[in-house]
Amino acid sequence: MYEAVHAHPDGDATAARHAATAARYGYEGVVVRTRDALDPVGGDADGGGSGTGGDAVDDRSSEAAALREEYGVDVVDAVEIDADSATSASGAVGNYRTERTVVCVVGGDDGLNRFAVEEPRVDVLVRPMDGSGDFNHVLAKAARDNGVHVEFDLGPLFRATGGKRVRALADLRKLREIVTYYDAPHVVSANPRSHLGLRAPREVVAAAEAVGFDAEWVEEGLRAWGEIAARNRERRSEAFIEPGVRLGRYEEDG
Repeated sequence: MYEAVHAHPDGDATAARHAATAARYGYEGVVVRTRDALDPVGGDADGGGSGTGGDAVDDRSSEAAALREEYGVDVVDAVEIDADSATSASGAVGNYRTERTVVCVVGGDDGLNRFAVEEPRVDVLVRPMDGSGDFNHVLAKAARDNGVHVEFDLGPLFRATGGKRVRALADLRKLREIVTYYDAPHVVSANPRSHLGLRAPREVVAAAEAVGFDAEWVEEGLRAWGEIAARNRERRSEAFIEPGVRLGRYEEDG
């Protein structure tokens, strides 16, 4: 199972600290959704800037590989696009699609939610119920048809209190009903911004189960992050042409 984290400079802990904590908690990997977290400027995981083009991609891949080697967990280079409009989000998706293994778009209003689920280049629509946003059957069917995963952010379950927690749980239950009814793909995250916010997979599952979510469904959502990463890595490989078609040697019959 995987967790998707915010690392420095967007979050309060480095990608390395997240990876070390995730390994200790029994995760198979972490998806680092902060844009600059894996840029190895200054020689550490905090990186304060980024390169350009293929060199930047190679640097991030090398940094992720180094963290995988050191901590024994998969480290996935991702990006979370937080745009003001669908037009801005579209441009950012185009820029990052060839550079990042996982591309997420922050929802929260109707225009961004619709854009994300109708765009096959987007992997995950995150936090669709934040702000004034809503999620309905039209969006669920579009997410299913385009293979866009819908995030269930369980962060409020662990960190919110009072009315805010109650409203967040009500939104999550509504979202689950729509997503499961229309068989749209989903991911689950506690959305930690610090390694201190990470919870072991069994804790995430137990907490979600306590408020009415099916344990197997939550586990499926935690595994989905890794499945997205594996699929996209295959698609970015030189041997990939299209699903079911790959370059390579073959033997003729006879």
